[in-house]
Amino acid sequence: MWAEPLFRDRAEAGRVLAQRLKQAIGARDILVLALPRGGVPVGFEIAQAFQADLDIFLVRKLGVPGHEELAMGAIASGGVRVLNQALIEELRIPAAAIDRVTEREQKEIARRETFYRDGRPPLPVAKHTVVLVDDGLATGATMLAAARAVAAQGPEKTVVAVPVASPDACEEFREHVDQIVCAETPEPFQAVGLWYEDFSQTSDEEVRDLLERAGRMYVG
Repeated sequence: MWAEPLFRDRAEAGRVLAQRLKQAIGARDILVLALPRGGVPVGFEIAQAFQADLDIFLVRKLGVPGHEELAMGAIASGGVRVLNQALIEELRIPAAAIDRVTEREQKEIARRETFYRDGRPPLPVAKHTVVLVDDGLATGATMLAAARAVAAQGPEKTVVAVPVASPDACEEFREHVDQIVCAETPEPFQAVGLWYEDFSQTSDEEVRDLLERAGRMYVG
């Protein structure tokens, strides 16, 4: 059975999610951290709705060597690493191989942060209500790495917000963050892109442009 898309594109999804967030957390002062690339157009709409600052928070999947599409974990800005120990043990992946992949992805995170921010320093997380945003939540491995990395920086509260998520992933996150807001949790879920009419890839240039536009709107 073919599913009917829930959102026209990521911008519309962001506007819908912003309204759900206002109902869930109120009109409080927040810092929006979006996961590039697809989370940035969503986060931009939320930042506009709350008149809040927007920044990126980078997460990279750690692919199994030789089968990179299969995630054995993830790494986030700040060096926090989340590993799928069950998969690692099942495939008998040596620690040295995991460390090599981690080092490569750490370098990519550093490269992307330099490129996307264009010289701007990361916005401070401590003592803020941080809203972590992506365009959807399937398994949740990358978002979990992000949530743990943010929590290590001492925010007042960590909220995960996504336009669409699998029911299981949305429920599971209640154990890991202060609050989670999933605008839609369709069943069966299958894939994030299924619920968007336009799920074309967000470009690096679009990420830079949205961050620059957000930076001009609200300062501090």
